[in-house]
Amino acid sequence: MKVLAVSGVSSSGKTTVIEMIIKELKERGYRVGSIKDIHFEDFAMDQKGSNTWRHLQAGAEQVIARGFHETDILIPKRMEYEELVPYFDQDFLVIEGMPEAPVPRILCAHGEEELIERWTEQVFAVSGRISERIKEFKGIPAINALTCIKELVDLIEVKALAR
Repeated sequence: MKVLAVSGVSSSGKTTVIEMIIKELKERGYRVGSIKDIHFEDFAMDQKGSNTWRHLQAGAEQVIARGFHETDILIPKRMEYEELVPYFDQDFLVIEGMPEAPVPRILCAHGEEELIERWTEQVFAVSGRISERIKEFKGIPAINALTCIKELVDLIEVKALAR
């Protein structure tokens, strides 16, 4: 499995870039999984008072909610990157956020100041809103996922971390 992350500030284009990447990878015949890192302290898929919530409150360490259209696995803790990866067996795993994950990443931003603040050696491409205005940053290509998705996914096929 190959792994990459897309990170950046809110409304910088991360989710749109990921949507385009997933669609193009699927068109190329790959199986794709994704992780969305959520930064809202009060976020929970489960609702207080639901039956699954009651299972967790009773002490279950993991609960699976199986419906007609989806199955959700509920684990009452914030899991780290290395704990999450074994849940996936697709060809590609695309992560939105999770800046601590030691994987190659695409950095999205509104402007160069945000790129400077969040730059790491893991960045192999720049995309999102800023890619409408620049072609490269620090020698790294800026690729607009809306207009050049094939070029971006060609680069991903080479740069994503093989696990």
